[in-house]
Amino acid sequence: MKAKLSKAGLATLVVSATLLLDQLIKIEVKTCMCYGEDIRVTDWFYLRFVENPGMAFGMKVMPTEILVTFRIVFVCVIAWWLSRLARMEYCRGYIACIALILAGAIGNILDNVFYGMAFSASTPTEVATFVPFGQGYAGWLTGRVVDMFYFPLFAFDWPQWMPFVGGEHFMFFRSVFNLADAAVSCGVIAIFLFYTKDFGKSLHMLSKAGAGSKQARE
Repeated sequence: MKAKLSKAGLATLVVSATLLLDQLIKIEVKTCMCYGEDIRVTDWFYLRFVENPGMAFGMKVMPTEILVTFRIVFVCVIAWWLSRLARMEYCRGYIACIALILAGAIGNILDNVFYGMAFSASTPTEVATFVPFGQGYAGWLTGRVVDMFYFPLFAFDWPQWMPFVGGEHFMFFRSVFNLADAAVSCGVIAIFLFYTKDFGKSLHMLSKAGAGSKQARE
């Protein structure tokens, strides 16, 4: 009988595999496509190379350095949380969801931390190349996140009589994203759909651990 993969082993496998695939895709896109280049796969799926300094799906809410610092803190908390969950009575599906969220967060941090130092700039006419570390297009913590998946599934014009949006063009799905973004989104959606009780229970555990450490310091 084959030995069953432990929960810690499952979490490690999910994080490692997601990170490896995410980085391989990003490096391939970065070193083979010009900025803004499109590759049509189907009418509803394109590879479109863009970069962004901000949150998932191209949003920007704060300076990149502050954002990356918050991300690193978030990753440390999630990694500690996941290590605790793997030793407790939580189902493997929930463990895998948390591992996906952790892997996605780490994947985009790697872009911010290293890509600006290791790559030349991508432009509409030039493909980026590896450069001696520290001689890239940006400084420490200010590299841009590589995005490439674009799914314009359908589009239409709103009727003129519609308030606020009348006559405007609507497209679903307009955002360009990467595998790390997808990992975070899939993990969150799966938790919301299937593991809300586990999530609530683990949040309670996290709050108790925080309260316990505070009391210990006092």
